[in-house]
Amino acid sequence: MVDQSETPLEGTRLPPGQYVPRGQPVIHYGRVPSFRPATWEFHVMGATATGEQYRFSWPRFSELPRTTVVADFHCVTKFSIMGNEWRGVSAATLMELAPPAPEAGHVMLWAEYGYSANIRMSDFARDDTLFALELDGKPIAPERGFPVRAIVPHLYAWKSVKWVRAVEYLVEDKRGFWEERGYHNIADPWREQRYSYQEEPGEGPP
Repeated sequence: MVDQSETPLEGTRLPPGQYVPRGQPVIHYGRVPSFRPATWEFHVMGATATGEQYRFSWPRFSELPRTTVVADFHCVTKFSIMGNEWRGVSAATLMELAPPAPEAGHVMLWAEYGYSANIRMSDFARDDTLFALELDGKPIAPERGFPVRAIVPHLYAWKSVKWVRAVEYLVEDKRGFWEERGYHNIADPWREQRYSYQEEPGEGPP
């Protein structure tokens, strides 16, 4: 189990500008998709080490080894939910089964309806990056990303893509859905990297 619920940064677990709300708010773009296990597939594509695309049916994906990550969750809208217990398939496990090419430096996470979010390979490869199937001991609720949600807990939560369906390894960085609409390319909550106008040289594609 990876426990990232404690952070040494800033001497507190709450990033600047964040607050802990009552309850657990849910925010997402668009409607909640239907889950059809007979046709659901998870793809790994792009700059793979073999040049091939990998496909995982729901039975195969749901039977992959699982790990647990305890981590705080920081939404760019400024609320934080502390100490979530996520359980699912680690990015490391997925990279063993479908390895990236050496030149792949970024990843695009793709979800239902064409939604996407880009992250650096160094963020994707961290021990606490997870494709979660459970939250706090139960299957993830549909509005929170069922059946599978990407979890990248050290970044703002729009990078933790709900209803994730694919990983694309990228040789060159490109912006995802919200990044194209003015959100920061990296999204570090400890540096309050909320919007693209805050980007320093080299923090985003041209």
